[in-house]
Amino acid sequence: MPITVGSYAPDFTLKTKTADGPKDVTLSQNFAKNQTVLLFFPAVFTGTCTKELCDQSAGLDEYAKLGATVYGISVDSPYAQEAWAKANNITVTLLSDMNKTVTRAYEVAISNLAGIYEASGRAAFVIGQDGLVKYAEQTPTLKDLPNFAAIKAALAN
Repeated sequence: MPITVGSYAPDFTLKTKTADGPKDVTLSQNFAKNQTVLLFFPAVFTGTCTKELCDQSAGLDEYAKLGATVYGISVDSPYAQEAWAKANNITVTLLSDMNKTVTRAYEVAISNLAGIYEASGRAAFVIGQDGLVKYAEQTPTLKDLPNFAAIKAALAN
């Protein structure tokens, strides 16, 4: 079960790949500025993950109007994430959790993706400007997408 609504969001610093090289992104730097949407996903270059992040990239303006920053998080390397994003025009900022500490802190790890390795399950969290979790969901299966209407409703409240 993922961390619950009303709890403090575990803070983290993860790497993203930019044109200038890897860059640190720290969750708490958004507090008091923006709400944050965290989208955990299992693996780059997979069908459902590509659909999810492409769809959310197309809707980033709507999230901005709701005062939210969106991050996608997986256990893939920042270089694999960058290649995937370029190949699919994904503009959501992707964060690499290769050591799985954030995936575990949010309690969304799956132990045996394709019988190979521990990865992030598909999950979504809305973090308020106060650092509290306003919405938490882990999908029943990796093929299911989060309830994006509920995510946007949580952002609007």
